[in-house]
Amino acid sequence: MNQWQGRDVVIVDAVRTPIGKGNAKGVYRDVHPADLLGRTLEGLIARSGVDPTAVEHVVAGCVQQYAEQTLNIARTAWLQQGLPIEASATTLDHQCGSSQQGIAMAVAMVASGLHDVVIGGGVEHMGHVSFAVAEAIQEQHGRALSPEFLDRHDVRGQGIGAELLARKWDLTRADVDELAVRSHRRAAAATSAGRFDREILPLTVDGSTVDRDQGIRPDTDLDGLGGLRTVFDPQGLVTAGNASQISDGASAVLIATRERAEQLGLAIRARVVDHVSVGCDPVIMLEGPLPATHRILERNGITIDDIDVTEINEAFAPVVAAWLREHGADPERVNPRGGAIALGHPMGASGARLITTLLHELEDDDRELGLVTMCCGGGLGTATLIQRT
Repeated sequence: MNQWQGRDVVIVDAVRTPIGKGNAKGVYRDVHPADLLGRTLEGLIARSGVDPTAVEHVVAGCVQQYAEQTLNIARTAWLQQGLPIEASATTLDHQCGSSQQGIAMAVAMVASGLHDVVIGGGVEHMGHVSFAVAEAIQEQHGRALSPEFLDRHDVRGQGIGAELLARKWDLTRADVDELAVRSHRRAAAATSAGRFDREILPLTVDGSTVDRDQGIRPDTDLDGLGGLRTVFDPQGLVTAGNASQISDGASAVLIATRERAEQLGLAIRARVVDHVSVGCDPVIMLEGPLPATHRILERNGITIDDIDVTEINEAFAPVVAAWLREHGADPERVNPRGGAIALGHPMGASGARLITTLLHELEDDDRELGLVTMCCGGGLGTATLIQRT
C-alpha cells in the first residue's frame, strides 16, 4: 500500500460536534459557525493532549462561504479561541467533500515534509448560511454558473442528479426508502448504546449540554416514508425522507508524522493509507464514489472484501444504493451506525465527521481497514483509506 514518500502519516485524534438541525429549531440556532469550529478545534487539542504550539496549520472545509462563513473561517475560528497566532490556516471548498479534502491536504502537507502536525476538518452552519442565502446573493451579484458552462453541461442541481443516478441504476422507491429506514434505525441503536459518545464533543449552548445528534427519528418506517411526495421530480424517487438532512456542525482530525507524534508523546490511532479525488459527469453529478472507490482499491492492490468498514455519505439514498450494486459490498459493513439521512449532513464538516466515526468504529469493533467515500457537487468523488495501527 501507499507509503507517502517514506513518511508515515498518522491520525492522532478525531472529534465532532453533535449534529444539529439547520433550522429555527436547531440547537445551534444562536451559535456562530466560527464558534462551532473554534470549540471543536479547542476540544480536539484538549482531548489529544497536543501542545497547541505544535500545530503548524489548520485546513477547514466550508461550502457556503458567504456572510458568517467568509474571511477564512479556519483562521478566525482558531484565533477566537485564543490559540497560537503562529499557526496558519486555510479554508477550502470541495463541495460536500470539503473537510475530507481538507484532511487530504493536511495529509499531503505532512507527507511532503511541509509540516509535521496539521489539523484537517470543517464546518457548516446551514441554519445561518442557507441555500436561500446563497441564492439571494447570486441573484444580486451574479450567478456562479456562467452561460458558457451551462451550454456545455446541462446541470440542474444535485436533486435532479440524484434522480438521474436512480434511473441509470434502475432503482425503485423501495430500494431508497429501505436505506433511509436502515439509517435511522442504526443511528438510533448506536446512540442508545453510547456508540457515538467517544467521538462527540459535548457543547454547552444557552446553559444546556448538547451531546446527541438532533435529527435521528427512531420511529421511521416504510409506511411513513412511502407517503412522502418527491421533491425534484413528480415521477422520481427522492423525498425529504430518503435524502440527507440540512444540518449544522463541525469536525476536526489531528494529523501528524509518526515520528513527531512519538516525540510529542501522542497516541497513534491509525495511519492514513491513501486518498483519491476523481471527477465524474457533472450532470448526474453524484456517482463519484463509484469510480473513486475503484481507483483507491486498484492503487492499493485490494478488493472491497478487504475493507472492514465503509462510511459512504448518504447525501441521497440513490448514491448509496448505486455504490452497493457497483461494488457488491456487504451492507452490514456499510454505515453500520447510520448515515447522513439520520444524522444530518453539515456539508463542510461531513467528510471529517465520517472519518471520525470510521476511526471509532474500527477501534470499537477491533477492525483494521476502513474506507470513507463521498459524492460532491459539480461531479466529484473522494475516497480515503485508513488503517488501525
